[in-house]
Amino acid sequence: MKCAIKVYLCALLRSRDMILGHTTRKNFTQNPKNDILSGLTVALALVPEAVAFAFVAGVDPLVGLYGAFMMGIVTALFGGRPGMISGATGAMAVVMVYLIQKGNEVGLTLDSPIENLGLQWLFITLLFVGGIQILAGIFKLGKFVRLIPHPVMMGFVNGLAIVIFLSQLGLFKETINGEKVFMSGNALWTMLGLIALTMGIMYGLPKLTKKVPAALTAIIVVAAITIFGKLDVSTVGSFIVDGGGSGLKGGLPTFQDQIFGLFSTLNGHWNLILSTAVILAAVGLIESLMTLNLIDEMTETRGNGNRECIAQGGANILNGFFGGMGGCAMIGQSIINVDSGGRGRLSGAVAAIALLGFVLFGAPLIEQIPIAALVGVMFMVVIGTFAWSSFRILRKIPLSDATVLIAVSGITVWKDLAVAVIAGVIISALVFAWKNATMIRARKRIQQNGTKTYEIWGPLFFGSIQNFNSKFDIKNDPDKIEIDFVESRISDHSALEAIFSLVNKYKAEGKEIKLKHLSQDCKVLLRKGSPIFEDIIVEAVDDPRYYLAENPEKFTKPLSEYKI
Repeated sequence: MKCAIKVYLCALLRSRDMILGHTTRKNFTQNPKNDILSGLTVALALVPEAVAFAFVAGVDPLVGLYGAFMMGIVTALFGGRPGMISGATGAMAVVMVYLIQKGNEVGLTLDSPIENLGLQWLFITLLFVGGIQILAGIFKLGKFVRLIPHPVMMGFVNGLAIVIFLSQLGLFKETINGEKVFMSGNALWTMLGLIALTMGIMYGLPKLTKKVPAALTAIIVVAAITIFGKLDVSTVGSFIVDGGGSGLKGGLPTFQDQIFGLFSTLNGHWNLILSTAVILAAVGLIESLMTLNLIDEMTETRGNGNRECIAQGGANILNGFFGGMGGCAMIGQSIINVDSGGRGRLSGAVAAIALLGFVLFGAPLIEQIPIAALVGVMFMVVIGTFAWSSFRILRKIPLSDATVLIAVSGITVWKDLAVAVIAGVIISALVFAWKNATMIRARKRIQQNGTKTYEIWGPLFFGSIQNFNSKFDIKNDPDKIEIDFVESRISDHSALEAIFSLVNKYKAEGKEIKLKHLSQDCKVLLRKGSPIFEDIIVEAVDDPRYYLAENPEKFTKPLSEYKI
């Protein structure tokens, strides 16, 4: 099996160059030293995160570490964003909890009881998660992340910074008489002192030199103080043991061939598997694409969202086959990587390989690293992640944007990232639609020949139709009517239907109506709707040139037959 893993990794590297070509080779590394050092820093920060999220999901810590390794190596080599780090995440771990618990319950009720059946169900579910994410990339759904409004982005960043901060508070607990309680006395002060030292090094070292990552230096210095000073503090090893694990040391991930014999246990539970898969896929993609967007802004470069979707899907399928817990992009570790100088794919690959190296060879050493050092690193990430400028601009931006920013931040902390982002986008879209719906205007004037002209101003779409219809006085208007759309944009099929209905109302009153300054595809659709528009539409050289959201050639039936 070890040989199989080695062959797989070699094939992965070869296929990367064959498939991705020159661009990927260029992005693989531009500064090997920075990428390697930042990758090592990220690997150290990944250990407690992966272990903690494994405990949240209710699985063995090694499952979380294997998941972080496989997510990290695949997305580093094939992902759409060089320098972005993926691994086991809390957002996905929370979704897994019920699935694993239910699976364990079902396993114990079988004629031949199966222990930890929930974990096997998770591996099967990850195969579907990966498939969904790959399809999202194939159908180019990743591009829609660009539609996320800036207030939603700021709210996401602020909320996630708060979530990271709150997650670190759990590391201030110690086990006394089998119960987790917050530290007090000397233990607390020692913890705070080491955290302060870590943060101080990370703040001050870049002012002296940027040749070495500040985070890695801080971890090494604080670890040396605790080891050689023989300080009694919480370490990575004690954290794993307190959580119910046996330690960091393990072997290579192995192929989980047993899952193919367990599909029969899913009878009557396929709804749970598929619904969980959809939620995990959505949560993973949203968090990954939002992180990609944030790293794009930090590095002033642009990643490929669709490619990232495919890479995330492939990594989760690999987790299902080789016994990892799955995951997605990690904003905290990604920021650590970028701040430490990691810009190329090499940094993510080094982080993943180093993490596996810790499990295989470095467990005794890594287990001695004090938790305080890693908490200090994450606190600096929180400070760097939080958009402090949001406090300054809250009073300067529209009330609707401020509301969205605060709402997304709160929902991220209260619920999860996916719900917060979806809610923020919906609120922003509704606000945008409402504002534009109220912008429609109609300037009225009477020409010398007695024709009444309506000059329409503002966007005409499904949201503004009601206001548009209210501008016309059909019964009291003169016999000749002209509607000029030169300062309006007809945006969708609903708007065309409104025009169609208005014309019919004027015709029913026996009045002559003309339509001016319609775009070409508007004319096509209206003429397909009824032959009367041949005489109603006025052709002019200054007709606007734009297209509707819909392709007019797809509408072959009369306009009145379409349901809007």
